[in-house]
Amino acid sequence: MTDIDKRDCRPQTDTRRYWSVMTFAERFEHVVALILSFVIGVIVLVALWRLIHQVFTLLVLGVLDPLDHKVFQAVFGMIMTLLIAMEFKHSILKVLERKSHIIQVRTVILIAQLALARKFIILDFATTSAAKLAALGFAVLVLGAVYYLLSREPG
Repeated sequence: MTDIDKRDCRPQTDTRRYWSVMTFAERFEHVVALILSFVIGVIVLVALWRLIHQVFTLLVLGVLDPLDHKVFQAVFGMIMTLLIAMEFKHSILKVLERKSHIIQVRTVILIAQLALARKFIILDFATTSAAKLAALGFAVLVLGAVYYLLSREPG
């Protein structure tokens, strides 16, 4: 293997390769995305630890009944929160890998749909007003329509 082949085998991101020709705004965007990615990663780790602790407490120690509706909602609400944070982190990582220039609107719409799905999972229908339920349903409908319209656009 020659020296040139060895250099080509090293993983090198486009960011490192083009850092010297990037504008100040592009560098700033990259640094902010890197910091956001780190912060969200820490949040995901803390939330995962809390979820593991909660499930361990529920199942092994028998402190609470895992078949209790409120406990079920709380655990799955925590899981959905983790999924939302991981999807958001993934969209930021795409910016860091230079696969997309900015956070894509479609991704934000999908994250909002996940957040609404989480809200429906943890929602207590017995105490929720009809107006709030209608507003959440309308939000799901609008986000679905916006996502459909965005997916029809080229690019």
